Amino acid sequence: MIPYLKKGDKIAITCPAKKLPNPMTDAIALLQSWGLEVVLGDTVNASYHQFAGDDDLRAHDLQRFIDDGSIKAIIAARGGYGVIRMIDKVDFSRFTQNPKWLIGFSDITVLHTHLFGNYQLQSIHGQMPINIPDASARSLDTLRKALFGESLSYEFKSHTLNRSGNGNGILIGGNLSLLVVVSGSVSDIDYAGKVLFIEDVGEYLYAIDRMLRNLKRASKLANLAGLIVGGFTDVKDNDIPFGQTVPEIIMEIVKEYNYPVCFDFPAGHIPDNCSLILGKSIDLSVHEQQVTVKFV
Repeated sequence: MIPYLKKGDKIAITCPAKKLPNPMTDAIALLQSWGLEVVLGDTVNASYHQFAGDDDLRAHDLQRFIDDGSIKAIIAARGGYGVIRMIDKVDFSRFTQNPKWLIGFSDITVLHTHLFGNYQLQSIHGQMPINIPDASARSLDTLRKALFGESLSYEFKSHTLNRSGNGNGILIGGNLSLLVVVSGSVSDIDYAGKVLFIEDVGEYLYAIDRMLRNLKRASKLANLAGLIVGGFTDVKDNDIPFGQTVPEIIMEIVKEYNYPVCFDFPAGHIPDNCSLILGKSIDLSVHEQQVTVKFV
């Protein structure tokens, strides 16, 4: 069980992937307004090509905060690309002795799956410092609630292609591209009986189809308890149109299964990127007019 935060706790900001383009003034001010003490990693100001320092530096920065017992949460400053280059340099065994919250999304999916797959540890899929200036007030409040252990649930309007039903299970997932990248590796997870969340950005329609079919062929989609689809933003198409929307692609691929499916969950590469506690059990209720997601 990871302890929830309380005022006066320390939260560390590190960059395990791409380097930062601007200072994190807004993010630091927000975290301090919640009563947290912010500790900045060496990677925050580091640069090595497109990365926030070389692989060794980024691994060392994360290791430092994993090993420091005074740090109660670690938030990735941004995603981009780079976690998979350094993750095998990090010793995560201290997480089991001194569990703490790890927060982020996109490329940080590699850390989420690694922590749950190997140690059954929960983590938070939510806004990162680079996104905070453009983030919705609701999304930031859900991050605060997740960190401080307040009740977290969502209700939103049902999409016309949703598949109705009720499902409950441990929530897993994150960025679709990264879920495919870690498949078959030490950072992979067991999907059976879980509620899967997926989102992505900047992908071609055919690539989304290909990645989902890859997961299907790997027997990842057959035994889910439910499927939650978040934002698929900046989706691209070829000169010869693919011919299906993202919801149409997904429903064709999972049509023979009977678990509930919902679209347009407010999470992903969007301003209203609401927090999800990965590794925690949820109840998913998908009905004709409304969808309810509740952490239990």
